[in-house]
Amino acid sequence: MTAAAALDRQIARYREMTGEQRLAVALELHEMSCDIAREGIRRQSPNADEAEVERLLHRRLELARCA
Repeated sequence: MTAAAALDRQIARYREMTGEQRLAVALELHEMSCDIAREGIRRQSPNADEAEVERLLHRRLELARCA
């Protein structure tokens, strides 16, 4: 399967979903991306506690929103 065919198939699957199902997928992807960002922050700042990791994550999210 080509990348274009895979994308077309994925879009077709999304169209079959209810709005609630699509929202659940979006929220899951958001949480997964936040988890990945947290891991990156922990690698960059190994001495940061969980509160600092969350503060830095929120800062990244805010910067992304402003960009």
